[in-house]
Amino acid sequence: MAKTIIETNGLTKRYGAVTAVDGLNLRVEEGEVFGLLGPNGAGKTTTTLMLLGLTEPSAGNAVIKGVDCTRDPIRVKRFVGYLPDNMGFYPDMTGRENLRMTGRMNGLQGEALEARMDELLQRVGMLEAADRRAGAYSKGMKQRLGIADILMKDPDVLIMDEPTNGIDPEGMRELMALIRELAEKDGRTVLISSHQLHQIQQICDRVGIFVHGKLVACGAIGELGRQIEIENGYCFEVDAQPGGEKLLEALRGMDCVGEVETADGLAVARAREDVRGEVARRLIEGGFCVTHLRQRGGDLDEIYARYFEKAGEQHAGKRESGKSGPRKRA
Repeated sequence: MAKTIIETNGLTKRYGAVTAVDGLNLRVEEGEVFGLLGPNGAGKTTTTLMLLGLTEPSAGNAVIKGVDCTRDPIRVKRFVGYLPDNMGFYPDMTGRENLRMTGRMNGLQGEALEARMDELLQRVGMLEAADRRAGAYSKGMKQRLGIADILMKDPDVLIMDEPTNGIDPEGMRELMALIRELAEKDGRTVLISSHQLHQIQQICDRVGIFVHGKLVACGAIGELGRQIEIENGYCFEVDAQPGGEKLLEALRGMDCVGEVETADGLAVARAREDVRGEVARRLIEGGFCVTHLRQRGGDLDEIYARYFEKAGEQHAGKRESGKSGPRKRA
């Protein structure tokens, strides 16, 4: 049975009339890479600050490895490593010198410190650049050095805030592989706060979608896709030659297909279940050459867009219902 490492119960943060985080109930399991997804202003950073004990919740609580993040933040920081969006290093010091300082702050000395530095620099691919000034590093190099920095104290839990921001594609690929390795080989638990959906989809075991301070969906990407399918029916894209109205008419004439419309030059059809095989067979028999046939809803971008749209509608509805009617003049 999986062990829960990060847990929040009714976690809430208000700033005056604004509720930044609204009753967050979250469970992250040991060795899991969990993506907390949402646009800027959704409450992701506020949640991170409460997990780190850097801001107090207005209600509810957060616990990491059984330790209350608000009551005992110093103890939490002993086994949690935090990688902010912009990792701060002394620019006139080399990468190695920055790491050495972090190691000493965490009680490492002498040969043990030097060996730990070499091991981590090798692991994050920064050994050759270790003796260059940190101020000359690219964003991707700083992020990799940042991971080495937070690993100096050998934490069980890593919390990363927008780790892929401003990184080139190759650097991003290397960083994603490293994060995945930290969970799979080391057994570390990783919580990533991000709006970079494509990158997160590649490495996360589960994701939580955060909108207007609320967690509106949580689960494996496949599970969320199936939930969308249950709520909205099976949706798929079709393109063929000939296309246009002839293709639309052929699809609408199939008893296994429901609503059919066009979007981005493609025919988009809905059905009660996956009927793509049947549709392809019938189109080919009807003289069509099928050039595109793809399910909609299984991609994280589409899942996110649907839940975001749904949450936005609910949020707008609540605001409307909260408005008072016109007042009568006295």
